[in-house]
Amino acid sequence: MKFSRDMNKRTEKRIIRHSRVRKKINGYAEKPRLNVFRGTRGLFAQVIDDEAGKTMLGLATYSKEVKEQIKNNNKEAAKKLGEAIGKKCLEKGIKEVVFDRGGYKFHGVIKEFADAVRASGIKL
Repeated sequence: MKFSRDMNKRTEKRIIRHSRVRKKINGYAEKPRLNVFRGTRGLFAQVIDDEAGKTMLGLATYSKEVKEQIKNNNKEAAKKLGEAIGKKCLEKGIKEVVFDRGGYKFHGVIKEFADAVRASGIKL
């Protein structure tokens, strides 16, 4: 895998971890993949059907539904995003997803997000 000069070592290692995880997990129509990305602007979540190559739905912490509920707290924002994505999945008829943590450790913001999705009724 080729990396750019601007990328730091931490990001390179995360991308390597993510590619290693992505070899093993795959989303399909009945059980799509729930992908999380922790960016500088906020947390992003997408529900993806890998067989069709389509994003079924996606939300970020700065999207209208979530932004009005949060007050600049990362874990609180992750929890609200998890609740919102869980509700949207249930509206679309998705009850079970494969969780793709994006190469990040399962703690802090990522854990809060996953727990909120579980609490909203989606099986991870």
